[in-house]
Amino acid sequence: MDATRDEQTITLAGGCFWCVEAAFRELDGVLGVVSGYAQGELPNPSYAEVCSGRSGHAEAVQLRFDPRALPLGRVLDVFFAIHDPTTRDRQGADVGPQYRSGIYYADDAQGAQVRTYVAELGPEVVTEVEPLRVFWPAEAQHQDYYARHPDAGYCRVVISPKLEHLRQAFAAQRRAR
Repeated sequence: MDATRDEQTITLAGGCFWCVEAAFRELDGVLGVVSGYAQGELPNPSYAEVCSGRSGHAEAVQLRFDPRALPLGRVLDVFFAIHDPTTRDRQGADVGPQYRSGIYYADDAQGAQVRTYVAELGPEVVTEVEPLRVFWPAEAQHQDYYARHPDAGYCRVVISPKLEHLRQAFAAQRRAR
């Protein structure tokens, strides 16, 4: 992958997509974040179909980023800091295959870099690493959820603590406010 390219895309599944989306929206170098459903077999699934755990999809975000401002390695640093990659099909109280840890890469060069990074984390990491087969954007009510509902119970209890951790651990990478 040409690191001088202005933009790259990678799709990340780390439990609830609201959490992953909220974290990446705060980072400098992020050009866009879309919550949706990755992999799976059912075309254009609904949230209810994905939540059933039977569609084969993972809740994921598709991240567009500028690799000059936010290198792929830093994207992966953030991703692994905001979720637990050692629990299969679970993030906290969210349980099911739709909450699995996964990285779905855009091309072979990106895939090689991701595989090397994940291998260095150790054998306890269960994050699946695959080429992206399909991504369906989630319904409008799931986009930018945290920004629109910061006082909702899930946002206060689950997302806010993750964002606080991110803000401390990656302060230099945050967007200027």
